[in-house]
Amino acid sequence: MEAVSADGSLLHVEVHGEEGAPAVVLAHGWTCSTAFWAAQIRALAATHRVIAYDQRGHGRSPAASAYAVDSLADDLIAVLEATLAPGERAVVAGHSMGGMTVMSAAGRPGFDERAAAVLLCSTGSSRLVAEALVLPLRAGRIRTRMTSAVLGSRAPLGPVTPVARKVLKYATMGPGSAPDRVEACARIVHGCPTGARHGWSRVLAGLDLDDRLARLTAPTAVIAGTADRLTPVVHARALAASLPHCVGLTELAGMGHMTPIEAPEAVTRVIRELAGQHLPPVGATGTGTGAATTAPPTPTTKETTP
Repeated sequence: MEAVSADGSLLHVEVHGEEGAPAVVLAHGWTCSTAFWAAQIRALAATHRVIAYDQRGHGRSPAASAYAVDSLADDLIAVLEATLAPGERAVVAGHSMGGMTVMSAAGRPGFDERAAAVLLCSTGSSRLVAEALVLPLRAGRIRTRMTSAVLGSRAPLGPVTPVARKVLKYATMGPGSAPDRVEACARIVHGCPTGARHGWSRVLAGLDLDDRLARLTAPTAVIAGTADRLTPVVHARALAASLPHCVGLTELAGMGHMTPIEAPEAVTRVIRELAGQHLPPVGATGTGTGAATTAPPTPTTKETTP
């Protein structure tokens, strides 16, 4: 189906699973598409209604007329309005730019009234380029400028070649990533239009959502890979420390930035746990408005090897 955002932009949306099942909404990251969540969709659709959409300019959503973080928030809210029944709430999971989408929407009634719980996966709220470890250089202005130039390049990525796979694996995945998972990520990333890749890279380079974290009051879990070069684990730890209601930080040992593909079982497990704790089960009365736990627990860190 299609959702229509506030500025009239059309968004490709997919809904998997049975009507009336607990709802999960998936927002993918920069240069990705709904295909990025294939493992989570397969695993969850038997027991949940899984809603995935292409961010503007990605996948089957038309090219963006504007690149702005508030547009991402508008798009997410449009998807929630188009797919959820009146009063229904969902677990909302965002990976990378998808997590930034969630943070940018926090505090808006169209989001707060719909999000029963949140997963922020391999993401950060600010200093994305300055903290990135894609280039093996000492932190500072030179590394930041060079990283910005690499990530924001207008050059087309071209076909998926052995060299392209090696570059993508180094920059975005853990060193032990299986070849089939590297191939899947490469095909998704190389399928992103150059204009969208460049346009959103400029938005992400200047992103600062630190002040919006205080508005993200839904129970929120955080996941990160310890070998993430794009959004190093320092971001996840900062999010866990700043969120008003963090319900746990999971650090996936040896995983890179593409955690939903690199460690699909671990990511799916956290989504399933959030849904089980904060959404009513199938057949329960109501439409997903069950109350979440009221006492914010102290964020905990655990090392997981999928």
